Amino acid sequence: MEHSEFMAEACRLATESVEKGWGGPFGAVITNDGEIIARGQNRVLLTADPTAHGEVEAIRKAVQLFNPEAPSISEEHQNEYTLELVPRPEGSPDVVPERARMLQGCAIYTSGAPCPMCMSAIYWSRIGEVYYSCDWKATQKIGFDDEFQYEDFAKPPDQRSITLEQFMPELGTVSYEAWVNKGNRHPY
Repeated sequence: MEHSEFMAEACRLATESVEKGWGGPFGAVITNDGEIIARGQNRVLLTADPTAHGEVEAIRKAVQLFNPEAPSISEEHQNEYTLELVPRPEGSPDVVPERARMLQGCAIYTSGAPCPMCMSAIYWSRIGEVYYSCDWKATQKIGFDDEFQYEDFAKPPDQRSITLEQFMPELGTVSYEAWVNKGNRHPY
């Protein structure tokens, strides 16, 4: 398939989402080795799940494709599929020498520029290429404005629009210590 065909499919999925009343005009496809491996559509209105954006839905499906045993991957199989440990990229600021590869080597095509949640999911999944059809200004014009979130993230925690306050760190420290002391921890 061609680059333009991937984008056409992402936009077709976005239109279908609107026409069926599932959610906003957002669709996404994930590609690997020149093939579509996963499709996602905004399904917020269908599911009442605010995280059911096209990009997140596509990421979840791609992970299922690569991990047919999920959600019951045992510790002895943690270094398979998307959890396979790979060296950090050259010049990476990562403090861990190896992490799970996730969707490294994949690209995502979306009908609109990713919102902050979707962009974070793309980073976490290690997708290396993002192509979008409509930019943030076009998305803002149809009533989806995420600019305030990007601006809010740049503020110090005590100045954000949502209360963000550390509370009882001694309790969380127990879990953190359990992770640090786990001999066979699997960095992802």
